[in-house]
Amino acid sequence: MAILSGKNVLLGVSAGIAAYKTASLVRLFIKKGANVKVVMTPASKDFVTPLTLSTLSQNPVYSSFFEKGEAETEEWISHVELGLWADFMLVAPATANTLSKMANGVCDNLLLAVYLSAKCKVYFAPTMDLDMYQHPTTKANIEKLQNFKNIFISPSSGFLASGLIGEGRMEEPENIVSFIENEIIQGLPLYKKKVLITAGPTYEAIDPVRFIGNYSSGKMGFELAKKAASLGAEVYLITGPSNETISNTSVERIDVESAEEMYNEVHRYFKAVDIAILSAAVADYKPKNVAANKIKKDSGYLNIELIKTHDILASLGKEKTTQILVGFALETNNEIENAKAKLTKKNLDFIVLNSLQDKGAGFKENTNKVTIINKLGEISEFGLKSKAAVAEDIFNEISQCNYA
Repeated sequence: MAILSGKNVLLGVSAGIAAYKTASLVRLFIKKGANVKVVMTPASKDFVTPLTLSTLSQNPVYSSFFEKGEAETEEWISHVELGLWADFMLVAPATANTLSKMANGVCDNLLLAVYLSAKCKVYFAPTMDLDMYQHPTTKANIEKLQNFKNIFISPSSGFLASGLIGEGRMEEPENIVSFIENEIIQGLPLYKKKVLITAGPTYEAIDPVRFIGNYSSGKMGFELAKKAASLGAEVYLITGPSNETISNTSVERIDVESAEEMYNEVHRYFKAVDIAILSAAVADYKPKNVAANKIKKDSGYLNIELIKTHDILASLGKEKTTQILVGFALETNNEIENAKAKLTKKNLDFIVLNSLQDKGAGFKENTNKVTIINKLGEISEFGLKSKAAVAEDIFNEISQCNYA
């Protein structure tokens, strides 16, 4: 799962024996592709060193409002900036003392100042002895923090530092990270949705070494797949020959070569998906006969009889029930009229129009300039932007597909 990739994680460490586990926590977040900054209470440095967490996080560790040094070079640490930087904050371990201060607005160290000014989601993972955890004030503080929309990661049962056995052990780092991943993904707009995306060109064989193809790189389709996965979807990416890569366990890549293979794979998945976006540049024609051996160069002309390939988009338009179906149109003239005709004929929810007349748009480019036309005839024009940004625009349009 790559849901934490690129996320900014602010880890708050308070003074419990479980602070030693934060080294593993930081390492796990880093391995998931997250950026990590650590804020420690002064007393927590007796349990784990700032140097350890700084080395693992590859960032300075903060524990006071001033960076100590020569008087003229002392630097104020902005708790506000730290809070704004984070996509989410995790207080682990959260001792009974720190929980109480969080719940009651006490602000006597940098960690608490950051917590009180953070605008992001906050998770907290308590650690304490059995009797402390069961005390009514602890239970009340946990309930109060949950009422503040902070997210409680309950401790596990087991052997405690006091020698007792029971609840109060901070949850293991692996389980904390899994908990956060699952909680984040369940809140995403496409959680439990299945999305089918086609990408790239198709190659239609002439003989064993030659084919009819086009210049599509697959960049747009791959960006769409990445965006769908980041929104929580399970993605089926059916791609023709492409040098693009994707690394996300939520994306299943299915490689094909010809239009016939793409047609078969698309129909294999279509009935099970909620959304289908067909961005592939599928060949409209293929050779009627494919030579078994390489065609030798000869004098004169080589005539190749072509026949139509399956119209994948139109076939899905006939079959669709509740799916949102999105097509692409690459035009060189009469762009809007041609795109509108394709939209209606193929029973699409909306169509994404590219024009080869626009510099920086089309095949092989890292940028695109599109116009979206929905089935109500509404037209939205977008400026030149990265294909990743175009993918975001397309999913924004999908989120509004509840046309009257």
